[in-house]
Amino acid sequence: MSEAVSIERVSPGLSGDDIDVVVTLPTFRRPEHLLRTLASLQAQVTSQRFAVIVIENDAEGGEGRRAADPLFAEGALAGLVITAHARGNCSAYNAGWSTALEQFPSMRYLAVIDDDEIAGPDWLVRLVATAEKLPADIVGGPQIPVFEKEAGRRLLRHPVFVPHYAVTGPVPILYSSGNVLIRRQVLETMGAPFLDTAFNFIGGGDSDFYSRCRERGFTFGWCAEAPVHETTPPRRMEFSWLNARGMRNGALSSIIERRRQGGRRGSARRFAKSAALLAASPFRSAALAARTGSAVAGLYPMQVAIGRLLAEFGIVNEQYRRPDQN
Repeated sequence: MSEAVSIERVSPGLSGDDIDVVVTLPTFRRPEHLLRTLASLQAQVTSQRFAVIVIENDAEGGEGRRAADPLFAEGALAGLVITAHARGNCSAYNAGWSTALEQFPSMRYLAVIDDDEIAGPDWLVRLVATAEKLPADIVGGPQIPVFEKEAGRRLLRHPVFVPHYAVTGPVPILYSSGNVLIRRQVLETMGAPFLDTAFNFIGGGDSDFYSRCRERGFTFGWCAEAPVHETTPPRRMEFSWLNARGMRNGALSSIIERRRQGGRRGSARRFAKSAALLAASPFRSAALAARTGSAVAGLYPMQVAIGRLLAEFGIVNEQYRRPDQN
């Protein structure tokens, strides 16, 4: 076990050889919602033998660790509570995924859910069934926003809240790790660290990981019938947050392309693409505003294009650096 990871609690009688699926659940200062997420995992109706790894990413505060500990100490959930001492979402994922490989030698699949999400009782069984039916190496599902204020419903058609796909089946790639199932072979082939910690505070480590997986020949699928419902705080209804997220998404696309296409030729191609997107963005924004009936949603293509261009000059917003503003 890495010195950056501490095992805080192991549920009684846990045997790593008896587990088919491991659900990793990173948490950071959301103890009350973490318990709701864990309750939804307790309610899973599946024949799959599964365990849960809660990954505390606030080593000093430890609110999530303390909240989850009784459930594992009493055996209400099978699995572990660990602490990832390095801050950042990529560091937390890496800690959980490495622990899963080390502690559960019979694990066939690794699933991921976040501490602001609630899974339905058939979530896990549907993800596994889709992975085996397609077949696919990595399967994602929708993250459906649940707004704490009714006014947020007007944002349901905003691109940052709309699932990337609508129909179950093979897809070219995924973009989020908030609701995903990954075959063990993928993790063993890609090797640790799985997510690049350079993305710890800007996000996008999952997108970069998927891009590298695709290059290695792994396949992707989508399960529309396995949504999770994501509690969305009022902060994410504000224009400043939506604007920052749009620009960040644009910056991430440029950063990931830069990693795949280096050199002068790659830089010229990437800059030309960014300039073309910026030129087309007013027209795309007008079309999106008309389609969604929202001027705020319509701004998204322009925000993405501006974010891409700024990233060419090294200007990227670390939206996860201050959790209170996210």
